Amino acid sequence: MSDVAMSEGLEWATARGMGALAEKMGMRFTEFSLERCVATMPVEGNTQPVGLMHGGAYVVLGESLGSMAANLHAGPGRLAVGVDINATHTRSATSGFVTGVCTPVHLGRSITVHEIVVTDDQGRRCSTIRITNMIKDLPQDA
Repeated sequence: MSDVAMSEGLEWATARGMGALAEKMGMRFTEFSLERCVATMPVEGNTQPVGLMHGGAYVVLGESLGSMAANLHAGPGRLAVGVDINATHTRSATSGFVTGVCTPVHLGRSITVHEIVVTDDQGRRCSTIRITNMIKDLPQDA
């Protein structure tokens, strides 16, 4: 992947935005292309009452990355919407940042599947998320 293509993907994602929830949770894109999307999120402010990263926060990071990646693949005049998501949490981050790396499993005309691996600052896997998105045409009046 060329640096130009990567910067164009990152520009597209930044201009589109991740949405109010992702912004409230402190997510930031660092890479964005059809082959690989990466974002970080602070642990602080996204924890359970006992100080562990909330499992739902991992899922929000995964869904944000996977849905945005599917929409980049869908292209102009089309919209990708999530139809299935699952997550397996294997470690709890307690400080610093987590990083989500999203890669495609399947990029079809009507369905995409992405895997998002979330790691802590030490590179240890904390959660594995898989999201399936359906791609549909936008209505003509949209």
